Amino acid sequence: MNISSVPSHRLGESLVRVLDKNGNPVADKELVLNQKSHEFLFGSGAFDFLEFEGKKADPDRLEKWLAMFNYGTLPFYWGRYEPEEGHPHYDQLMTAAKKLRANNVTPKGHPLCWHTVCADWLMKYPDEVIMDKQLERINREVTAFKGVIDFWDVINEVVIMPIFDKYDNAVTRLCKRYGQVGLVKEVFAAARAANPEGTFLINDFNVSPKYEKLIEDCLEAGVEFSAIGIQSHQHQGYWGTEKLYDVLKRFGRFGLPIHFTENTLVSGSLIPEYIEDLNDWQVEEWPTTPEGEERQAREWEEMYKILFADPNVKAVTGWDFADGAWLGAPSGLITKDNRIKPAYTKLHNLIKGEWWTEGEVIRTNSDGIVNIKGAKGTYEIEGCQGVITLGDKPSEVTVTL
Repeated sequence: MNISSVPSHRLGESLVRVLDKNGNPVADKELVLNQKSHEFLFGSGAFDFLEFEGKKADPDRLEKWLAMFNYGTLPFYWGRYEPEEGHPHYDQLMTAAKKLRANNVTPKGHPLCWHTVCADWLMKYPDEVIMDKQLERINREVTAFKGVIDFWDVINEVVIMPIFDKYDNAVTRLCKRYGQVGLVKEVFAAARAANPEGTFLINDFNVSPKYEKLIEDCLEAGVEFSAIGIQSHQHQGYWGTEKLYDVLKRFGRFGLPIHFTENTLVSGSLIPEYIEDLNDWQVEEWPTTPEGEERQAREWEEMYKILFADPNVKAVTGWDFADGAWLGAPSGLITKDNRIKPAYTKLHNLIKGEWWTEGEVIRTNSDGIVNIKGAKGTYEIEGCQGVITLGDKPSEVTVTL
């Protein structure tokens, strides 16, 4: 680890006492320190290598994914999760979530309420019944997955929800009927009732003052957000440092954790600026290019460093791990045939390089004590029993050699 490259607020320290099996201090001894996990959530969509929704598992992609990330988003789009009322795909998603958990990955469910990819069968019901079923759905999922999935995007893209007119849907009806704040308040109350210890996000791609106003109004109404979700699907070009710093400043004023939940940088041609809805961009092929891959790597590295340096940011999730997912874009860190792209290497060098401790030689003093400093997370000393956690406050830990 290069300590100087880690922002001070990301560092923790611990005074570690090393004892032998008889309880005596292990004095003046060289030992090896290894990091086991990051506190910061480095994430990516976990859609395309686990076995669900009719797709086969891809062990090669899984291995490359796990080599970097500790936070994975799983799809709970209501229309796909429960295409027929009363028959949710619970087993598939639970298996996928447990697979991530078994590999020390924190899974997140996305989303519990959204007007897009909503369940069509809801449309036959009146608004009051739709609301009941929406809240029941939230209670069912949050309760059933409690302890396996405790992070949720509760509601998605509320800013546009009441004026969304691409097609009729049940959730836009709810938003018009009960209002944005009214709907947000109801769905968050349902989620918190089902899992009081859960982490619950509001999430949006609209980072204009409209989103700030919505958050203000919701907070005034008593809504408890665990974090503010920010999307940055940059298919039309990288935001750049000026916009990134502006967004961080405007949403940082709320004093809440910020999660960059859905982030896309492409390694091919960009969508023209005249396209207002990215979903309208339909092309037969969208290839990655050498020049685009170098650009994507530079942009991802710069964006990661800026976000990691901001104390309010607690999580960053790249949306597509492999090319060819949403919109068929060259938006992954690996290609369709699983070739590692330069962006993967750049991010890996940060997450598991500059900001990671591996094989660091440490030495106890005459009392068997050594002071450890590094990126917040968990650590272990080779040959010793006991986990060392570096957090917000200095800790004192005893391990046994």
